[in-house]
Amino acid sequence: MPKLLPCLLASLALGTALQAWAQMPSLEALPPLPSSVLENPYRQNPQAIALGQQLFNHNCARCHGVDAVNKGQVGPDLTKLERACLSIRNPAHQQLCLQDNDHFFYQSVLEGKRRVGVEHMPPWAGVLNPKEIWAIRSFVESRRESPRGSRP
Repeated sequence: MPKLLPCLLASLALGTALQAWAQMPSLEALPPLPSSVLENPYRQNPQAIALGQQLFNHNCARCHGVDAVNKGQVGPDLTKLERACLSIRNPAHQQLCLQDNDHFFYQSVLEGKRRVGVEHMPPWAGVLNPKEIWAIRSFVESRRESPRGSRP
């Protein structure tokens, strides 16, 4: 009987993992991407945020922290990416800043980051597709910090 306990625990763990996988939002649930994307097309989309959280924790958490909670990880705290944009009072200028950040985020994930010949982040092209990158972006945006004295 004692030999059955490890098998039973392994079966329960596998069942729990499969159930979580089955409940994971799918890419098909997201709207198709437009042919030209200037800014995050899934901003504030609850399905994209949920999928982005799963993708982030699977692919990005080891460097940026689980659920984008960075507690001294090697990668930068992505929740602070928009802090400067959100402090801009002119709505048109703020929108342009957010578009620049969207482009920066997308290209950084796609191409990775190299400085002085040292890879600081690997390229994710061929690993993550555009919908997945934008879903991750949506999740990260949902976790961002507010600048002092303002509300997102």
